[in-house]
Amino acid sequence: MKIFKGLNTKIPVCLPGFEKVNRYLDETRDNQVVAKIVPGEFYITRRKEMITTVLGSCIAVCAYDLKNRIGGMNHFLLPMIGGNGTATDWHVNGCGRYGDRAMKNLLSSMIKHGAQRQLIKIKVFGGGQILASKGDVGGQNIDFINEYIASKQLTVVSMDVGDVFPRKVNFFPETGRVQVKKLKSLNNDTIFQREQNYECELTHRPLPGSS
Repeated sequence: MKIFKGLNTKIPVCLPGFEKVNRYLDETRDNQVVAKIVPGEFYITRRKEMITTVLGSCIAVCAYDLKNRIGGMNHFLLPMIGGNGTATDWHVNGCGRYGDRAMKNLLSSMIKHGAQRQLIKIKVFGGGQILASKGDVGGQNIDFINEYIASKQLTVVSMDVGDVFPRKVNFFPETGRVQVKKLKSLNNDTIFQREQNYECELTHRPLPGSS
């Protein structure tokens, strides 16, 4: 366990491979352990934690297996590399920003840590058209996740997608409960700029092994 600075409370060690995810204690929730993910990240846990993220046109999928007490969330930016589904090269840094890889990462990691595929249930959020002038990336993400769900025969419990508002999503894997708040008072340009900056940053990252 590690000590959270400023509090006489310990944060349980996360599952291997998730050490870089931002985790903290939320004093407003009785020191609830919170894992906050950003576009391109995913996080799974077997503990009583909350996973949170903020979505614009992005999609977050919450997946959980209550019998085996494991769940997780991803957050992807685009359906496929380039956003049009034509690229097949996944060997880039930050590939979790794309829907196909983000879903594979989430589900395969859960199974690796004890989930049974047939018991996994999912809830889907996001895909907002937060700025009409910038095209409907959210709609493309929604189309992708619907096709993916159908092709993989996943069990969907609920979906809250589309509309024109950003969303804050809080997921409690231990129970499968999700809190969703549509951020009507948040400047949509701010969310859009965050997503654009992230996409631009990853686009210019070198391929692994390149100089």
